Amino acid sequence: MTMNGAESLVRTMVAGGVDVCFTNPGTSEMHFVAALDRVDGMRCVLCLFEGVTSGAADGYYRMTDRPASTLLHLGPGLGNALANLHNLKKAKSGVVNVVGEHATYHRIFDAPLTSDIEGIARPVSHWVKTSMSARDVAADGAAAIAAAKAPPGQVATLILPADTAWNEGSGIAALPPLAVRLPVATEALRAGNAVLLLGGVALREAGQRAAARIAAKTGCRVMAEGSNARVERGRGRLAIERVPYPVDQALASLKDTRAIVLCGSKQPTAFFAYPGKPSLFAPEGCRIEALAAPHEDIVGALEALADELGAPRHVGRARPPDPRERDRHRRVRDDGARLLPRDARGGPA
Repeated sequence: MTMNGAESLVRTMVAGGVDVCFTNPGTSEMHFVAALDRVDGMRCVLCLFEGVTSGAADGYYRMTDRPASTLLHLGPGLGNALANLHNLKKAKSGVVNVVGEHATYHRIFDAPLTSDIEGIARPVSHWVKTSMSARDVAADGAAAIAAAKAPPGQVATLILPADTAWNEGSGIAALPPLAVRLPVATEALRAGNAVLLLGGVALREAGQRAAARIAAKTGCRVMAEGSNARVERGRGRLAIERVPYPVDQALASLKDTRAIVLCGSKQPTAFFAYPGKPSLFAPEGCRIEALAAPHEDIVGALEALADELGAPRHVGRARPPDPRERDRHRRVRDDGARLLPRDARGGPA
């Protein structure tokens, strides 16, 4: 299907999960506006001030954990959006900024609205690029989406000269592959006596679900770092053993381990140095492989690894419901209430 650069970009955005665009367009963006209207699946929201577009995109990400896009008119329009783009960056919110630009051949004439758009964008962006050809627009858009989605959320600014929007494009572009080390992690886990060591958001429900799939396929142990900000526990969650704090216990726990795959975690290390005791807990000869670093897409890496291994989509609950559990909870509640002072439990004075 033949399409211009603007349509190839919008279709790439929809395919990449960016399906809302907060806009304050001008003349240079009219072909992109037409594409927003033409492509199914894209919701276009007109804003009457550029600061509203960036503020709305910030709020959208904070509430949905998904990047939206903005459409801004040249350098002055971008300038009007800077305050909330600053907030986006500080809040670690993801957004794809599409900023219109004069046609590539028109810039040399220094028209009244010509400016250094890249220079304006850089202080409030993690990623900045100007598309120089309609054939490159879709691929540049896919790279912008990947940058916006990169944990913990980034500001990606794509500058779109008018002629790259109206000339013939190259079709929809796929997002670049996940930047994780799948082959080495797969090999390490399949070797046997392996530990999948989780940290950070890998210890939330989605990460645990993917780790359970990996363990069901490979037989590896799933462990967590000794210190973690938060671990989701309870019925239906994975029973995760933490790396012990005492050095001797940690060494015994990891004895005979042949490989440790790190996902959002660091190599198991002693909290302090002790005379005659090692600082690292992995046994001699143990292979250490990093699947995803703490700043990378940890959950996405686990899900990709599970798929790479051909792991089952669903595994049984780690902790089956105990029919006695409800009675135990009721007894704990009632006993606790009886031990509270009368005023503390809100009873009559």
